[in-house]
Amino acid sequence: MDAKLVNIGFGNSVVKSRIIAVFNPNSSPMRRLKEDARQNHRLIDATQGRKTRSIIVTDSNHVILSAIHSETIIQRIQGKENE
Repeated sequence: MDAKLVNIGFGNSVVKSRIIAVFNPNSSPMRRLKEDARQNHRLIDATQGRKTRSIIVTDSNHVILSAIHSETIIQRIQGKENE
């Protein structure tokens, strides 16, 4: 199995096939999703102390916070950005 990785910033990556959704974190439902994941020990903070700019949900129901804009991550998933 050849797992394709998506760079989510600061040397952190996620397996492309495990990503279900990428969200903008600025809405109340996304804040609730983040807090629920934190309480249930499913939150992974990959922001390195910076502002959260996107929320990634995986097929294992983990919630990953990234400091990279959601549009940029979506472009990386689609393979449209040259890194």
